[in-house]
Amino acid sequence: MASRTSRHGPAPKAPGHGTRTTPKRHRDARRRRLPMRFLLPMFILLAMMAMLMLRGYVHSEILADHRIQPEAATGKVPEKILDGGPVIDTRGGRTTSLGIPDHRLVLTFDDGPDPTWTPKVLDVLKAHHAHAVFFVTGTMASRYPDLVERMVREGHEVGLHTFNHPDLSYQSKSRIDWELSQSQLALEGAAGIRTSLFRPPYSSFADAMDNRSWPVTKYIGTRGYITVVNNTDSEDWQKPGVAEIVRRATPKGGKGAIVLMHDSGGDRHQTVQALDSFIPGLQQRGYDFENLTEALDAPSAHTPVTGLDLWKGRAWIFLVQAAEKTTDVLVVGIAVIGVLVFTRFGLMLVLSATHARKVRRAGFRWGRTPITEPVSVLVPAYNEAKCIENTVHSLMESEHPIEILVVDDGSSDGTARIVEDLDLPNVRVVRQLNAGKPAALNRGLANASHDIIVMMDGDTVFEPATVRELVQPFADPRVGAVAGNAKVGNRDSLIGAWQHIEYVMGFNLDRRMYDLLRCMPTIPGAVGAFRRTALERV
Repeated sequence: MASRTSRHGPAPKAPGHGTRTTPKRHRDARRRRLPMRFLLPMFILLAMMAMLMLRGYVHSEILADHRIQPEAATGKVPEKILDGGPVIDTRGGRTTSLGIPDHRLVLTFDDGPDPTWTPKVLDVLKAHHAHAVFFVTGTMASRYPDLVERMVREGHEVGLHTFNHPDLSYQSKSRIDWELSQSQLALEGAAGIRTSLFRPPYSSFADAMDNRSWPVTKYIGTRGYITVVNNTDSEDWQKPGVAEIVRRATPKGGKGAIVLMHDSGGDRHQTVQALDSFIPGLQQRGYDFENLTEALDAPSAHTPVTGLDLWKGRAWIFLVQAAEKTTDVLVVGIAVIGVLVFTRFGLMLVLSATHARKVRRAGFRWGRTPITEPVSVLVPAYNEAKCIENTVHSLMESEHPIEILVVDDGSSDGTARIVEDLDLPNVRVVRQLNAGKPAALNRGLANASHDIIVMMDGDTVFEPATVRELVQPFADPRVGAVAGNAKVGNRDSLIGAWQHIEYVMGFNLDRRMYDLLRCMPTIPGAVGAFRRTALERV
């Protein structure tokens, strides 16, 4: 039942019912035990936060840096590097440039692995008995370790393409070391190997090396890596068409080449289709599609990892996979909850509107005859000296016959005396030692004279029609309790306005819906009515 009430004004309220002092030693003991009650929820919360941060980390949402700066001068780059091949070795203080022998072709794929396109690329390579080099990012290798393991198992080489794909020319040495170590950690966990091959993001031909990228290349060499650029670019990322990708990827005059392609970063169906014609076409012209070390007749770039390094890598992959699955579950859970919340909100609006039309139509009655017999109103009060007079006076204006029982729950501010001094008819004061609001209500119930009991708070005021409207549903013998509609009286402040919205959404509309569904979960303490027989049963 949506009867109308309003909260009293902004007078400050003393501590609530049942407030009792606790000996200091008991409070201290409770303080020491309190954290144990929250230990498991806090651990779960921290674990969830860690999983979300880890997911953001491997999805390049944390620490990612994709800046690309204009090319710098080339005065510091040795001529033999600018005029040399696509393989640059600066290990051990060397400055060596290597090319690929004629009729040997090294296919390289950047930015993967991708769960959609990398398997298709691997299928084409396997069908044509071709090998390639995959320059993987640490983020993608961490997320799709099974694809990295397949690359190695099928005889391909894997190189590093940093972890987050930043422009290393404008990064510190510590950031470069971090990019390398994190990528190796992902590779160790995914395939149980380390690699000595590295390709900087946004790199191009050797003659594009400039004064910004050359120091990075030299530093990469001191960390034990060979830098691999390319000398043939398919430009497949532009999606120029299958025939154009094949034309751009084909070296001229039977020369050897390192061809740049991509197996990630977008729709790569043209790349896959181009490979299926490009590989057999060049094989017929005498080309071998080999790993980089195979083409250079050099030892493998892969080094097996064992012991602690292997377990660290596996632990990393395990945590990343756990974070992925956890956040996937969270996304599904949030989606389900969102659907349920909006469904409930829509149902609430429809049913509350239906309820309002039902009870407001002309001639509507809850039963055959209206309720006219007197009812008892219980007002439990604890230190309500500033509010109780207004509360009692509002009840005295009731349009329905009532008796008023103010149960003073051990107030120390003279609440009971104020009511007694009013000397109003049908108003009784029942005193008890402070025992809490439930005990006060039970005391009031024991002293009530009538079969219908209305309960309200000591800081609430009723409108004249509130009691009359509140008890009318008892004309239906199936009704055991009625929920009223509490409203905020002091809505002139921001907090009051928001509380008013909360009351309307959480109490008024909700309870209209519950009334139609016949599943009222709670009766508000500020304004509720009960059939005495129902209370006595519980």
